[in-house]
Amino acid sequence: MAFRKAVKGTLIGGGAVAAAFGLSQFFEYRRNQARLAYVEAEGPLKRPFEDRLPTRQEQLAVLQNTPEFDVLVVGGGATGSGCALDAVTRNLKTALVERSDFSSGTSSRSTKLIHGGVRYLQKAIMNLDYEQYMMVKEALHERANLLEIAPHLSAPLPIMLPVYKWWQLPYYWAGIKMYDLVAGSHCLKSSYILSKSKALELFPMLKKDKLVGAIVYYDGQHNDSRMNLAIALAAARHGAAIANYTEVVRLLKKTDPDTGKERVSGARCRDVITGKSHTHSHAHTHTVALELIKCLVININLHITVAGIPSPPTLQLSVSVGSSLLFSVRRGDVLAAWSGIRPLVTDPNSKDTQSICRNHVVSVSSSGLVTIAGGKWTTYRSMAEETIDAAIKEHKLTAGPSRTMGLLLEGGKDWTPTLYIRLVQDYGLENEVAQHLAATYGGRAFEVAKMAQVTGKRWPIVGKRLVSEFPYIESEVIYAIKEYACTAIDVIARRTRLGFLNVQAADEALPRIVEIMAKQLDWSEQKKTEELEAAKQFLYQEMGYRARSEQLTKTSEITLAPQEVARYKKRFYKFDKESKGFITTLDVQQVLEVSIDENALHEILNEVDLNKNGQVELDEFLQLMSAVQRGQISDSRLAILMKTVEEGLDLRGPVSVDRSGGGV
Repeated sequence: MAFRKAVKGTLIGGGAVAAAFGLSQFFEYRRNQARLAYVEAEGPLKRPFEDRLPTRQEQLAVLQNTPEFDVLVVGGGATGSGCALDAVTRNLKTALVERSDFSSGTSSRSTKLIHGGVRYLQKAIMNLDYEQYMMVKEALHERANLLEIAPHLSAPLPIMLPVYKWWQLPYYWAGIKMYDLVAGSHCLKSSYILSKSKALELFPMLKKDKLVGAIVYYDGQHNDSRMNLAIALAAARHGAAIANYTEVVRLLKKTDPDTGKERVSGARCRDVITGKSHTHSHAHTHTVALELIKCLVININLHITVAGIPSPPTLQLSVSVGSSLLFSVRRGDVLAAWSGIRPLVTDPNSKDTQSICRNHVVSVSSSGLVTIAGGKWTTYRSMAEETIDAAIKEHKLTAGPSRTMGLLLEGGKDWTPTLYIRLVQDYGLENEVAQHLAATYGGRAFEVAKMAQVTGKRWPIVGKRLVSEFPYIESEVIYAIKEYACTAIDVIARRTRLGFLNVQAADEALPRIVEIMAKQLDWSEQKKTEELEAAKQFLYQEMGYRARSEQLTKTSEITLAPQEVARYKKRFYKFDKESKGFITTLDVQQVLEVSIDENALHEILNEVDLNKNGQVELDEFLQLMSAVQRGQISDSRLAILMKTVEEGLDLRGPVSVDRSGGGV
């Protein structure tokens, strides 16, 4: 099939580019056939820990007591975890250590896209750059593999590109069609053109002036930190000894008797949690999947999560860098913010060390240290394969070709698109919670469901939520510890994604998360306080909560006109019927005449209770409404709730308290 498509592409494209395209498709087809034949001949891979993952303490014991490893991987990001999985599935005795948590760096702070790189293809065609073309082709191949081996964590994503100049429509369309063509049999779905009216129907906030139409093309999307964890856990299932919060203090070397040169022979490691150190002696090699500072060029990407923008749930909007914004994003619309550092590398073996390598670099030092640097999320598997190939060659290890192509990651086995229905039927979970568990844990979702506590309600039967607006449940915290979560930050940032979705909700969930972890890990009261404070600082400093918390402070100005003050006072006194000058949760319950979860109601008022005295005073409410009008806040649940009451909406049913839009 791939070869037939290659021939077709050659006939259509013509010339040198098309010929190169056809040949590359042919050679790729032959390579894949040979690789699949080898994997089939080798038979199924052994998974010694299929039923139960070793605990972190058991993993540390293996690291300390094993006399010798073939490969030691330093760094538990996507590439490092990929190296560990590649090595262990070649029957190499493998260890991996990470000084923080798995995916704690850039691997959890990406665009969440699995893509080949449309822009790189444009450069390849315009500059007749074969290297760029092959980089795109490799990425598209890896994109297809990633969607196959972790179907619960990834999916095709349609992306709409608005076009504002007539000449750009055929230009972009031709480029996107070439993108489809290069993907060949791995094309997710054919791209297409949308009319101006259809584009505006899908995204009504687009600028209408001069809009010509839009182009929709397909790439992949994934849950990056969970994907990283799935790779690491798959390595552990196959027998790799992996440990997070374990740092390499120094590398050990010994003199090679044949050459007289020093060779890397081991590492001195320290358990960051306990402070205990231990030595790993390795006769063979160390694969270091961390970037070397001397060959790095840092590229920082900024990301935000926003609320209240009308758009189709399954379509993403692409806005080119440098354009004017198509819609306004107010400060209050931002629910979370983070940055990721992408490593662009220079080749240390190149004569021109200033030139930027557009792919990645595998380097072997004179002491036998193998380093992989650069690259991108999508191509982690092929990068890992190349790295382990280099280690095998350098240290003359006995191992066959890579076996990770098509190898299912953690949770991929037994997953189906309708798995969540069984969770609802068998365990009595809410539909939303069941869908979330299936999409997060895949076939392992049943293990999480079995741990879920009884709610005490008629429905759902089990599954207590950590916060009312999100489908994360308490049993996920317990399961996170089995997935080597050691801190509250690990839970809110990388086992769940609550910290990336809404920092305020994450902050509200922290006390309960810490309580659950403390019971499981036997934390002291001092440790609980430290964990809570560290997690709050993480949200404050790294996830944008600092800016969000400053949206409303005790010193916030009231910039309302007199008539607006009168209007909002009237709204306030609908709840403060006794004219006390403040409202409490009891006041809200009496006005609504419906049952709202007490904890959720307390959270709603706590957002506005600046002096934290358990009540919202009139001045605090006016400060809130002033901030809403200025655009500093757009998702205050108290503002939404009180507006709903004033407008006389259906008070007999439950009033929505979701964090989304409005409030004025």
